Parts: sequence; structure tokens; C-alpha cells
Amino acid sequence: MTRVAAIDCGTNSIRLLVADADPATGEITDLDRRMTIVRLGQGVDRTGRLAPEALERTFAACREYAAVIKELGAERIRFVATSASRDAENRDDFVRGVLDILGVEPEVISGDQEAEFSFTGATKELHADKEGAEPLPWKGGGGRRTGDYLVVDIGGGSTEFVVGSRTVEAARSVDIGCVRMTERHHPGDPATPEQIAAIRADIEAALDLAEQTVPLREPRTLVGLAGSVTTVAAIALGLTAYDSAAIHHSRISHDEVAAVTERLLASTHEERTRIPVLHPGRIDVIAAGALVLLAVMERTGAREVVVSEHDILDGIAWSVA
Repeated sequence: MTRVAAIDCGTNSIRLLVADADPATGEITDLDRRMTIVRLGQGVDRTGRLAPEALERTFAACREYAAVIKELGAERIRFVATSASRDAENRDDFVRGVLDILGVEPEVISGDQEAEFSFTGATKELHADKEGAEPLPWKGGGGRRTGDYLVVDIGGGSTEFVVGSRTVEAARSVDIGCVRMTERHHPGDPATPEQIAAIRADIEAALDLAEQTVPLREPRTLVGLAGSVTTVAAIALGLTAYDSAAIHHSRISHDEVAAVTERLLASTHEERTRIPVLHPGRIDVIAAGALVLLAVMERTGAREVVVSEHDILDGIAWSVA
């Protein structure tokens, strides 16, 4: 058993997992799992730089996480940074700050590496459950299937598409995410049909790019990851408080995702604040994230999505263990 700490720093949030990992059994036992909205990618799509206030919010979260890691006595730490820090001209400022606080250098990973971590984290448990499990129904059906799973990780700045069974067979990262789409198109309160159409056109163009590398229509099971997906699931399930156990491995239908997306796009900022499971840091970007998920389901023909609370963070933890 190895006690590890994994940190995933994305465009919208930074997350920590401290866990005991047992390579012999394939089990990870959570000791502490937490998330902080820091919006590191604030303005990056427009300026190409990390904003000073965004860096300070991120460093404040790092100082909190450093205290947790020390208290729990993690033997190994891995810090992975994704879309926003890949795109920023001044990412050296970010690297130096993290190194000073946590004593480890953040690894600014490629989209392909991000995809592999996400796939491992999302599917490791599903392998164990595969015997006797029914695959998800897909519209159209028939034909050869390339892999068991299509894992879709909808982040703040990018979305990763990964196909595979026990290992990755194809992966692609494209620059559509809830923060990037919101900042690029500035949807109103609520969004107008023209703004929705512009966001949708960006998403469809990105899906065309992804499909050049990843056979989106072939796998049997669609697995959705990250905050946009889990939030849509929580709303669809009618939860009055965020319940990770209820959300993890829930199956949300295409029609349910469509209904939630329509509701979010038609709502005002004030109306979204009254949705009990919606984190305050996602209020302004959740509609764009839901629209990405809906577009993916329509492109792939998936009738349902398996929602996973285990994702890139768990994949990072396994890479350390």
C-alpha cells in the first residue's frame, strides 16, 4: 500500500486526491478528495497569459493542499497541469509558484497524456464490473466496435476524447471547454439563439477534428467525466444536494441531458443560482458545458452516458502508485 497525493490543475478548478493505493488489488482508498474553483484560465483564450489574480487564487489553493498533504503524510506527490497552463505565455510564473509551495514541479502535460490519465481513472473500476454488465444502447447500432469505452472529459479549456478497452486505442484533445466557450461567445442572460448557434458551431467543428483521430461512433459505452457532466447528472437526478455516491456510475439518458441543457440555456444567472447542486464557480459556465455533452451524445448516437466521479485525478494517483 502506497500513500499518494495527486493534484489536477485545470482551466476552471484545482483538485486534490490523497489516497492509499494497492497495486496488488487495484484499489484506491480515498483519504481526502477536494476541489477549489480558481479559474486559472481566466482570459487565457483572449490574452494568451495567466492573469495575476488567477495565479494568486491558484497559489492560495496550493497552500491549503500542501497543509493537507503534510498532515496525511503522503509519500509521493504528482502535480499535473492541463489546458490553461499549456496555452499561457507566462506559464513559468505558474511553475515557480507551485514549486515554492509544494516542493514539486507541475507537469504541463499534453492533451494525449491528459486523455490517458482520464481513461485510466474512469475505466479501472468498470473493468471489474464488466462481467455480466449490459453495454449501453447506441442509436443505429450494428457494425464493428473498436473499443469498449469512449471516455469524454469535458474541462474548462479543452475536452478529451479517448477510445479503448483496457488500454487507450485512440485519443484527441480539442479546444472546447465550458470556460473557453463562455469567454469566447459571451452568452447573454439568458443566451440568445444566435449565441447558442455560435457555440454549437464551434463545438461541431471541434468534433470534426476529434473524429479524424478517434472513432467516436464505434465504442459500446460512453463515459462522461468532470464537473460539467457530474453537474448535469445531479440536476437530471433531481438531487437537492450534491451527492457523489448517487452520481457515480449513474446513467443519464440523451433526453434527460437535452432537457437539462435546454433549461440551463434558457435560464438567467439568478435562476441558476437557485439550483442547489450547482457550485457557485460553475454558474456562468455550466450551460456551455452541458451543450458540449449534448453535442457529443448527438454526434456519437449514445442514448445514455455513464457518469464517473473518478477521472484524471484517479489516473494521476495510479501513475504515482
